[in-house]
Amino acid sequence: MLKKIVVIGPESTGKSTLCERLALHYGTHWCPEYAREFLLTNGMEYTYDDLLVIAKGQLAKEDEYSSMSQGGTDPEENRSMLFIDTDMYVMKVWSEFVFGKCHPWILQQVVEREYDLYLLCNTDLPWVSDDLREYPDPVTRDNLFRMYQDIMINQSTPWQLISGSDPEHRFQTAVQALDHWNKS
Repeated sequence: MLKKIVVIGPESTGKSTLCERLALHYGTHWCPEYAREFLLTNGMEYTYDDLLVIAKGQLAKEDEYSSMSQGGTDPEENRSMLFIDTDMYVMKVWSEFVFGKCHPWILQQVVEREYDLYLLCNTDLPWVSDDLREYPDPVTRDNLFRMYQDIMINQSTPWQLISGSDPEHRFQTAVQALDHWNKS
């Protein structure tokens, strides 16, 4: 059975890099964040309604990668894990932080979607600017991190904090957590 591991946290915390490295390490797939694709195509002037479009695009991409990871009818293509860069908790935090509300469809998906493990990336990596990132301020980043941490504490799926300013240390922490989790 495919195990879904979601990597979440504020922007510029190494989520995509971690997903890619973990997928390579475990010989499996990772599902990129749809929001980057959407914003590169449509620009940064997004609306509340755009976040619903992004959320639906993210889940469609997740379903596509889940199907690909399960290999269809070819058991040789079956992967045991899928690393997912972003889920509906991220969409919830984004919506509430920017617009003060979240679309009910996103909240329903938070309830309906099931994952096996979360890796929560801390903000202790140096900020890396790009055209799609909005919050370089350390106070804002810490506030966003606390929002994610509160969500993790108040939900039932196991989770692991990924911290440290060295990407290699963060990767090793994630591998240790995954190996321990896989044994239990």
